[in-house]
Amino acid sequence: MNILISNSSEKPIYEQITLQLKQMIISGELEAGTLLPSMRTLAKELRISVITTKRAYEDLERDGFIYTIVGKGSFVAEKNMEFVREEQLRIVEDHLTKAVAGAKAGGIDLDEIQQILKMMYNEEA
Repeated sequence: MNILISNSSEKPIYEQITLQLKQMIISGELEAGTLLPSMRTLAKELRISVITTKRAYEDLERDGFIYTIVGKGSFVAEKNMEFVREEQLRIVEDHLTKAVAGAKAGGIDLDEIQQILKMMYNEEA
C-alpha cells in the first residue's frame, strides 16, 4: 500500500491517510475483504504516531469504508454504491468551488464556465 504524507499540506496527517485510503477503495485498488495493515504497522511504515493511524481508521470505519474485527484486524468493507457516489460528489464539489473562485477572480461569467464544463465533460465521454 502506497500512502504519501505531505508535511506541507494544510490537511492533518490522519485526514491525508483517510482520503488516500478512500480513493484506493473507491477506485477498486483495495477490494472488499482486503486486510489493512495494523494501526501499529502503518504508523511504523509512515513514521507517525499510532494515535494518528487510529484516528484515520476510526474515520474510515465511521464512514463505512472499513470494518474491524477485534483480534483479527481492519478490512475493506463492501462498497455502498450510494455512499461512494456521495463521496465522489463531495470531491467534485470541492474542485468546482475552487474553479468558481478562480473564474470569479478572473472575471469569467457563469455562461463561459458552463460552456467550458460542457466541452470538457463531452470530451471525456
